Amino acid sequence: MVNLDLRNTLVFILAGGEGSRLKPLTAHRAKPAVPFGGCYRIIDFTLSNCIHSGLRRIHLLTQYQARSLEEHIRFGWNFLPRRLEQWITCSPPHHVSVGKWYRGTADAVYQNQDIVSGYRARYIVVLAGDHIYKMNYGVMLAEHVNSGLPCTVGCIEVPREEATEFGVMKVDSGNRILEFVEKPADPPSMPGKPGRSLASMGIYVFDAKFLFDELERDLADPTSNHDFGKDIIPKLVRDGVAGAHPYELSVVGRKEGQEPYWRDVGTIDAYWDANIDL
Repeated sequence: MVNLDLRNTLVFILAGGEGSRLKPLTAHRAKPAVPFGGCYRIIDFTLSNCIHSGLRRIHLLTQYQARSLEEHIRFGWNFLPRRLEQWITCSPPHHVSVGKWYRGTADAVYQNQDIVSGYRARYIVVLAGDHIYKMNYGVMLAEHVNSGLPCTVGCIEVPREEATEFGVMKVDSGNRILEFVEKPADPPSMPGKPGRSLASMGIYVFDAKFLFDELERDLADPTSNHDFGKDIIPKLVRDGVAGAHPYELSVVGRKEGQEPYWRDVGTIDAYWDANIDL
């Protein structure tokens, strides 16, 4: 593994989704702020992963029903020393400068580019705030740097019948992504594994300058949804500059013989099942 200075890395956690499939639990709070395992919240898994991975410059991009989430961050995650340039902070849309809500996941990061330039970040880690898993992001970041590619996408094997809810990819022997399709009705199977598909985890690592050049280009496209899964990643795959990072290489706490644990708790049934797993 390369020796990384993690102070060069900023984390953006996408935490502004409405979570309509989790209603009524999300009627008055953002999906990442939904309680999980008693006194905790769904967002705590991603934040804990960041802290244990040594990533401590973290921005939560908030939007929908954000008050509960912001209070949880203020009272539960206020221990990082700002004098050492470590923080977890909430970043709502900048109405004064832009005049719009975040129009998509890519636009949410783009609206916060001043943060990146202000701290001269070299790498950007983009995470989802609504998944249940334990991962060392430092392993993925090191692999990203070693690969020489400007974009790396975290991926996991899932049953083919469940892959309709994810971005599904095809990779070569060197883990360069050859094809990517967002939420396909008929997901492609992995070679030699007819019942399995390779799904995106919604975890991305980018070279900072490369990312914002791509976001500038995307902003100028009137047909774009300004979304990572729908627009940015498919374009980078077509350009041949995106690599895949298998989750099994950076999962934490897996027992021998177990499949890597990762759950998207986007529905009431999935939320219930993950609580029972805990």
